[in-house]
Amino acid sequence: MESENRRKALEFKDVRLVYHTKEGETAAAEHMSFCVYEGEFIAVIGPSGCGKTTVLSLAAGLLRPSAGEVCVHGKKGQKGIGYMLQKDELFPWRTVRQNIFLPLEIGKKDTPEHRARVLALAEKYGLSGFLRAYPAQLSGGMRQRAALIRTLAADPALLLLDEPFSALDYQTRLNVCEDVCRVIRGEQKTAILVTHDISEAISCADRVLVLSARPARVVASHTMDFSELSPLKRRESPQFSGWFEILWKELNV
Repeated sequence: MESENRRKALEFKDVRLVYHTKEGETAAAEHMSFCVYEGEFIAVIGPSGCGKTTVLSLAAGLLRPSAGEVCVHGKKGQKGIGYMLQKDELFPWRTVRQNIFLPLEIGKKDTPEHRARVLALAEKYGLSGFLRAYPAQLSGGMRQRAALIRTLAADPALLLLDEPFSALDYQTRLNVCEDVCRVIRGEQKTAILVTHDISEAISCADRVLVLSARPARVVASHTMDFSELSPLKRRESPQFSGWFEILWKELNV
């Protein structure tokens, strides 16, 4: 339940984004306002082409709004953010161990203490037996798990997930979704998941934001009333079909 007493991890304040091309201006977002509170897992859905990934780009500071403000923990400027892409983007010439240490090397935090924390994460979430393997030797699901541990290595306060399961087959997708949610909740991270899959949004998120067609704005925010359940258990819950029907209708008005 939203409350002003909870700390805001991310806030969009009447954000407008306009792309400028030789052909003219294209409004990608208009009057977009929403908050994500610390510890929340938010899913963002919307019609195809509405600009869901644009939300993540604005949150990460890869794009700057044409008007309005994007604040991370109450400040302008995007620090402490981890971004997990659609593909795992693991370096094939590096072992899993070397891949998950990469953020420490880049961030000049490659100390025994930080390495120990990352290795503890790998062990906690079932990756310790694969540290000497190369990405090509892993299943798609294990590669995504390695990518998540690598993202967490820098200890980000806010995680941005850009359809991280879309390249996986259906069964693997369900299992990896379960894994990723377990890790994020276990580490008490704030996360925003962009997805085109309504079922995925319902099964993962504490709250689902629905975007309009372009120019995108938030047209609905729904708090899932069974957030204590795991993703797979939510899919088996009687509430699941009700939420699916509500969100389907909102996406097809």
